[in-house]
Amino acid sequence: QVQLVESGGGLVQPGGSLRLSCTVSGIAGSIYRMTWYRQAPGKQRELVASIMYNDRTNYADSLKGRFIISRDSAKNMVYLQMNNLKPEDTADYYCSVLSTTGRSYWGQGTQVTVSS
Repeated sequence: QVQLVESGGGLVQPGGSLRLSCTVSGIAGSIYRMTWYRQAPGKQRELVASIMYNDRTNYADSLKGRFIISRDSAKNMVYLQMNNLKPEDTADYYCSVLSTTGRSYWGQGTQVTVSS
């Protein structure tokens, strides 16, 4: 059974930082792409950042320079370093993986609240 478990969310003041982690287990085949999405209250889910099997990264334009995605392929983990957080970054953050078999999997999400 495939499991994606996110961690690292919480309450942080504006200007602060958080590092999200996502651990993937039970996946068949190899991981082709790992992606972070977020969904703010009352808004649609949006892509935050992705990292490919070859470490190629992609970011939402509005987040470039503040968020950094990385991975540990040996541990099947993906990270999202979030710096200079703003209240508008408040959202549920989700990890998703696309395997080389073509199937996608999602985690349950971790909540990030940016507030003073």
